[in-house]
Amino acid sequence: MSTLPLSRRSFLRTSAVAAGGLLAPRHATAADAADDLGGGIGLGVQSYTFRNFDLEPALKRMQALGLKYGEFYSKHIPPGSTPEQLAGILKLCKEYEVTPIGFGVQGFTKNHDANTKVFEFGKAVGVKYLSASPSADSFDSLDKLCEEYKIAIAIHPHGPMGKVLDQWYSAEAIMKAVKDHHKLIGACLDTGHLIRAAQLGEKLNPAQQVKVMGDRNFGMHLKDHDNKRKEDVVFGSPEGVLDVGMVLKALREVKFKGVISIEYEANPQDPSPDMKACVEYVRAEAKKGGR
Repeated sequence: MSTLPLSRRSFLRTSAVAAGGLLAPRHATAADAADDLGGGIGLGVQSYTFRNFDLEPALKRMQALGLKYGEFYSKHIPPGSTPEQLAGILKLCKEYEVTPIGFGVQGFTKNHDANTKVFEFGKAVGVKYLSASPSADSFDSLDKLCEEYKIAIAIHPHGPMGKVLDQWYSAEAIMKAVKDHHKLIGACLDTGHLIRAAQLGEKLNPAQQVKVMGDRNFGMHLKDHDNKRKEDVVFGSPEGVLDVGMVLKALREVKFKGVISIEYEANPQDPSPDMKACVEYVRAEAKKGGR
């Protein structure tokens, strides 16, 4: 790997071109078009939703829901997998017609060698982005790696962390940190955690947060949350607050070309019925907004 230093100006100049078409869903076919949410937006799932299941049972459930894309977490695609193990994992994904589009949430520090290993893993899996919770001193390393691997870093807000907010709790906090860094460093906003921020007095509008990130939206965890019960709820539930239609509209406005991943953390023993309702709701909202 080249370790020659690149100027900040050259990073921004070359990465702006690279970012243009990077995150369109891979392996798109005419059959996939029926599941598109409009404007080149695909619908997938964060595999943490199926955390109580091993990979194949999780893939079966994704396929049953008609979801063709997944952001996977470490139980389902372990970063320490050998090339042979990864080949088997990817073969299984192909059999169930689920394409890995992202991986995370992954931590990053200023340790460039450790960061490089994660990008090598991402390249081997074939993901377009790594949802991330980076340390503030990691960005110089991430600049170089995003430039070399053309894999985006999508910072994920975690909302309240006990009695304090995660350092990346909002689009404003993320944008302040990344605005002078590589154009492939942005956000994987989590609408549920944005809603949870109200528990500590920060009322954030998920659709507006999408607009703040603009062309630095590289993924999304789509979820609704009931702050009274402190539990995720099915889209459209009376207890929920997420306006899915407005989020989709905002994504179209910023010309997002990628996949949003439904993540449902309630009812881990059998999330499929609730996930089915969520998938149907998102698709119905997408149709209301036109294609």
